[in-house]
Amino acid sequence: MKLWTGRFHKELDKTTNDFNSSISFDSRMAREDITGSIAHATMLGSCGVIDKAEADAICKGLEGILADLESGALAIDPNAEDIHTFIEAELTARLGDSGKRLHTARSRNDQVALDVRLYLRGQCETLRGQVAELVRVLCKQAKEHSGDVMPGYTHLQRAQPITFGHHLMAYAEMFLRDLSRLEDAQRRMNVCPLGSGALAGTTYPLDREMTASLLGFDGPTHNSLDGVSDRDFCMELASAIAICMVHLSRFSEEIILWCSWEFKFIELDDAFSTGSSIMPQKKNPDIAELVRGKTGRVVGDLTTLLTMMKGLPLAYNKDMQEDKEAIFDAVDTLHMCLTAFIPMLDTMRVLPENMRKAAARGFINATDCADYLVGKGLPFRDAYKVTGALVAYCIDHDQTLETLPLEQYKEHHELFDQDVYEAISLDRCVNGRKVLGGPAPENVRREADRVLAMMEEKKA
Repeated sequence: MKLWTGRFHKELDKTTNDFNSSISFDSRMAREDITGSIAHATMLGSCGVIDKAEADAICKGLEGILADLESGALAIDPNAEDIHTFIEAELTARLGDSGKRLHTARSRNDQVALDVRLYLRGQCETLRGQVAELVRVLCKQAKEHSGDVMPGYTHLQRAQPITFGHHLMAYAEMFLRDLSRLEDAQRRMNVCPLGSGALAGTTYPLDREMTASLLGFDGPTHNSLDGVSDRDFCMELASAIAICMVHLSRFSEEIILWCSWEFKFIELDDAFSTGSSIMPQKKNPDIAELVRGKTGRVVGDLTTLLTMMKGLPLAYNKDMQEDKEAIFDAVDTLHMCLTAFIPMLDTMRVLPENMRKAAARGFINATDCADYLVGKGLPFRDAYKVTGALVAYCIDHDQTLETLPLEQYKEHHELFDQDVYEAISLDRCVNGRKVLGGPAPENVRREADRVLAMMEEKKA
């Protein structure tokens, strides 16, 4: 039975009913709906809005429904309009008129707003735990490979020498920001809209602070219109998730490149790769490719939420029913991607010798060659020009800066001496970059330890 049938003389058209129904996707909030209803009934009984014994019976009945749902003894009716209607109807079937009193001083508008906040708050906890675990894996790998030299790139061209550990810690920084965004989103959503009614509150003497406290919120919302029409928390969480997915996508792109024979910097474990139906030699990085692809749908979820809300007047509008499928999909997708991505990263095999070979062939120590001349007293712009001419000469004569004879160095500038070879060695180039944020191995290890300590503090 619909909660609003008293006003109407006809049954809702079946096609319209199906179109209007949200049970197919909001049924996942059954626990949250029951938890919110127990808090509401407890408060109603405490405030004398309904009889205390009746409130206790309602709470007991709701606990029984939850137990039956979780055990499988009770199945959710797919023909119900939504999860809220289903649970109230089941409660009324079990308790009679007492069940009908549960909805006193409450609207589905504030009830839905509450359920979504409760559900997403729990999902934020799960996602935060996963992102923190990803950061820990990155730090572990970074410490293991803090001294493995590889080319750093700009424009996907070899640029300067860094280490694989330093590269991984760049992603750790990104995911730390994602973790912070998830924390912020969770903190801002943690206010209780229950008591806002349909839009104008209620004349019943409610204790909204009590309800908020029972449900673990920081407090109640302070405007009834905003309480039922606010979906900022959905948009903010979707934004945080979308940014995190973009970071995963960028990382996936690099993993895909690194796995290729053209790079061969890493090899993924067989458990996280697939083959070809026709080419027996293939080992494909499908997980990374799927993560890269699924990023688009999460960006679409964010766009859906932003577009849905942009033209809505206060207060509640049925458009807002579209919030759930979009935010649920964003949450589910990030959770699924992290579940596959973390062990893939943890089990990958790093091939440092291939990285070093790539670093040796790209003139990525040219800046250090110029810095060598600067150290001898030459202005940087002159040193830059001399080094550029050296690189051009090496390319024309199939040489590298490491193999170029000293005589050729001296032909380009008299300040060059035997110590130039030490100055441009890859290890020297990397080890000398000890400035805060630089790729020196000691920096990488120190930063990894710093971040791991932060993760431990968050756990505590």
